[in-house]
Amino acid sequence: MPFGEVLSSETALRFLEEQKTVFRDRIFSPVVTLSAFIAQVLSEDHSCAWAVAQVNAERVAQGKKPCSPDTGAYCQARQRLPNDLILQLLRETGAKLHNDTLPGWLWRGRRLTLADGSTVSMPDTPENQAKFPQPASQKPGLGFPLARLVVLLSLATGGVLDMAVGPNKGKKTGEHALFRQVLGALNPGDILLADRYYCSYFLLAILRQMEVDAVFQVHASRKVDFRRGRRLGKRDHIVEWSKPARPDWMDLDAYEAMPPTLSIRETKVGGLVLVSTFLDPKEVTREELGDLYKLRWTVEVHLKFIKEIMKMDVLRGKSPDMVKKEIGVHLLACNLIRTVMAQAAERGGIIPNTISFKGALQQMDAFTDKIAHATGDGRARLLDAMLRAIAHRRIGNRPGRAEPRVVKRRPKPYPRMTEPRATARLSL
Repeated sequence: MPFGEVLSSETALRFLEEQKTVFRDRIFSPVVTLSAFIAQVLSEDHSCAWAVAQVNAERVAQGKKPCSPDTGAYCQARQRLPNDLILQLLRETGAKLHNDTLPGWLWRGRRLTLADGSTVSMPDTPENQAKFPQPASQKPGLGFPLARLVVLLSLATGGVLDMAVGPNKGKKTGEHALFRQVLGALNPGDILLADRYYCSYFLLAILRQMEVDAVFQVHASRKVDFRRGRRLGKRDHIVEWSKPARPDWMDLDAYEAMPPTLSIRETKVGGLVLVSTFLDPKEVTREELGDLYKLRWTVEVHLKFIKEIMKMDVLRGKSPDMVKKEIGVHLLACNLIRTVMAQAAERGGIIPNTISFKGALQQMDAFTDKIAHATGDGRARLLDAMLRAIAHRRIGNRPGRAEPRVVKRRPKPYPRMTEPRATARLSL
């Protein structure tokens, strides 16, 4: 397995046995397939042909009979790979990374978690369109299916704790619905940071029941009047929120179990109105709340790394099942990378978030094959050199950085597609 020190073949086999998964003794066993899949999503090529070539080269290097360079067997093995196995490995690696966070990486001894949503595109196939419809603004045959993704991340390490995937539109497909699927990854004592979309009465009530604190920006639909409530300071007060009407997604028993009111702190700092469950101004001051919420931007950066550097923004799966597996393997690979970065940070006495993600990938790409075939002192020396090199590649401190969303490089002067490709091809 790649990252054998982080995720061993034995761990993967243990999960397969727990799920009572039966498979034949073949070249592309579940462990070999998962190993090739992880290597594939980390490669610049990203193709199945590249993954098969890597497996073939490894077999020959080990003195085994080479396999066929055709991709059919590997693609079928990926389809047989249990999606539950990928999710279970993702959650276990994320939880271990989150729970093993060093004291110096915590905020006042507490773990910070981040939640956010994003979208990913995929091939325009009938199966994908049926499960993940394209946006209504795109004409039939001219657009691409779009899936919504919600992730829960550890701020200290960047590890993915859990994820949920669903259509980009339709009933019960919003970020709130998907986020409720990953709530189980939160632990008592965690602090959740998220944008204004997550600021809702019921989510705050659920988090309070879980003993999880939260800091959100106030939702645009909620009116804030600092003349009301119990004043704590300038533009800082505690107010009582009343329970709204029962939403469609909540059953009657769960609704009646919700408290009739919630004591919520509303604070204006840095031009933003923040909502939090930190009610004691001596425990967390107004300025500290503002500094805490600034850390939320980290989730945007982490998602950008996964989508752009790991190339998850445009997927290759031609069926919904493969799309979900592809997302899961990307996030699992991210956890493996983040674990190595955490090891490098621990050795270097620094915080993982100060290490360059792309720089870490470059060092791992250069060292991985050498480490895999080394033994004894040579292997330990290579590992130490790699971790030192990863810790050396740091990112700059850029507080308040803002960049315009513009593109400098001009595209080639081809016209935009206005009819399906098959139709356009007939007119040539």
